[in-house]
Amino acid sequence: MSKLNSIKQLEELSKKLLKDKAPKKSVISVSSGTCGQARGSIKLAEAFQEAAKGNLDKIAIKITGCHGFCAAEPDVIIYPEEIFYKNLKVEDAPKIVEAVLKNKILMDLTLSKDGKNFVHVNEIPFYNHQNRILLKDNPLIDPTKIEDYIAIGGYKALSKALQMKPEEIIDIIKRSGLRGRGGAGFPTGRKWEVTRGQKNDVKYIICNADEGDPGAYMDRSQLEGNPQSILEGMIIGAYAMRATKGWVYVRTEYPIAVQNVLTGIKQMRDLGLLGENILGSGFNFDIEEVRGAGAFVCGEETALIHSIESMRGIPSQRPPFPAQKGLFGKPTNINNVETWANVPKILINGADWFANIGTKTSKGTKIFSLVGKVKNTGLVEVPMGITLQEMVYDIGEGSPKGKKIKAVQIGGPSGGCIPENLFHLPVDYESLSQAGSIMGSGGMIVLDEETCMVDFAKYFMNFLQNESCGNCSSCREGTQRMYQILTDITEGKGDSESMDLLVELGTVVKDASLCGLGQTAPNPVLSTIRYYKDEYDAHINEKRCPAGVCKALIKYLIDQSKCTGCGLCSKNCPSGAISGELKQPHTINQEKCIRCGVCRDVCKFDSVTYE
Repeated sequence: MSKLNSIKQLEELSKKLLKDKAPKKSVISVSSGTCGQARGSIKLAEAFQEAAKGNLDKIAIKITGCHGFCAAEPDVIIYPEEIFYKNLKVEDAPKIVEAVLKNKILMDLTLSKDGKNFVHVNEIPFYNHQNRILLKDNPLIDPTKIEDYIAIGGYKALSKALQMKPEEIIDIIKRSGLRGRGGAGFPTGRKWEVTRGQKNDVKYIICNADEGDPGAYMDRSQLEGNPQSILEGMIIGAYAMRATKGWVYVRTEYPIAVQNVLTGIKQMRDLGLLGENILGSGFNFDIEEVRGAGAFVCGEETALIHSIESMRGIPSQRPPFPAQKGLFGKPTNINNVETWANVPKILINGADWFANIGTKTSKGTKIFSLVGKVKNTGLVEVPMGITLQEMVYDIGEGSPKGKKIKAVQIGGPSGGCIPENLFHLPVDYESLSQAGSIMGSGGMIVLDEETCMVDFAKYFMNFLQNESCGNCSSCREGTQRMYQILTDITEGKGDSESMDLLVELGTVVKDASLCGLGQTAPNPVLSTIRYYKDEYDAHINEKRCPAGVCKALIKYLIDQSKCTGCGLCSKNCPSGAISGELKQPHTINQEKCIRCGVCRDVCKFDSVTYE
């Protein structure tokens, strides 16, 4: 494709690619994000390409980003019928190619439940409870080919924007009700308006892709599967705010995302969508990619700015806010990946379209990574206001082992745990805040009855005390001390004052810390004390762990009435603590037992218990 010099040329290219895209052959879309590649999607794609040789006039193989249903990886979607095949192996590829050529469906490779097969995407419970606005494009495009993005309507929003006044664009974003998807939920249009209003000829914008929450991978998936949507959103935002340069700040642990962003930027420059006089509009703008080293605190705006400036990533006092004085001292707007990706959709479909999705105060859809003790793990895009009940049981289909779901942890390390009896709550900014949690970037970890809430809080407090930049003594010392107290409780060393001290410390850390990391760091502890005080009491007063997780408080026993004497437990015990004759009930020597739990894991008769 040659360089485009005008909006008209872009529109003509879009029409041509759309015409060329008209269904003339079947397309096998291979899900191949990070999760897919970890499960063998690249070898699967190669097998499809080999099997399709000689039939390329009838079948096309498209390697795409993640399709969202991570529990089904590696999977494929056959277009135009949208047939979904799950958990595939290399040897399945020739069979699927043959079935496509003969217009048949391989029922044994489709998703089944209770004797019913779900053949098409829109039939599958994981998908049909969602409203996939941003994620729906991922299976349709090869993220390394800009022409695929243009063929599905990409850059139509940019064409429209360049023919509008900047103030009109900002007004549309304001009326849409779009709020920042990075955690705080600040109104995007207002943020843009403040940046544009600064009296400075040089302004910058940044895409914050420093996704550091354990269990969260929404931004990574978008950058891997559809980087052009984020980059187009950035150009539109830059035009509206009159910014001259943008940065995509992405953590280096995301190699596929990094490569796809770099490829996307190069293709945009080659096509004339970045650089001088974009599409003959007189607008100059370019984007640079910069990699973060993985510090959690660099997700905070001012710390991120310092990192780009090659300084230590620590937060700064605000005001002044980045919109007033940010990168290199210039007015700077920062939005996260999902926020930027929403911009082209809003400009094409209108402010009212977006505002009519979601709730009165939380508009549009939100992408969550649904992980943990749930059957259907993956990326879920749902309208704001959906209940946790729907998320966990309708989309996630509950526990994979039939265990009782105990809670959902939302918002990453700085979020809170919401108990099962509050699953009727709508998922929006205000409701989550009232429940002691935050939206965060969208991590959602499902916990079941085998999760110890004290140990879970300790895990996140350990993460946060390690990730603290150390700039504030309240955060630096407070998170360390809270972690020490939690460790003592899980080791049976807690006392009657432990919980009160945790609450007092948590309050101080929240009130006295400079940035969002410190201000929200106590949330996992405070929310678990609020809703699971009985578990803390059991650890402190009874010296036992109800979930059987904290080793120092567990005593493993063998139920003599259930033990068949199969010998599996004694064969696998690493400390030789289990003895007994074959086909006779076994016993555990408590002095030798190291409380590793292997005996309970391998027992097929549920004869190993704990107290």
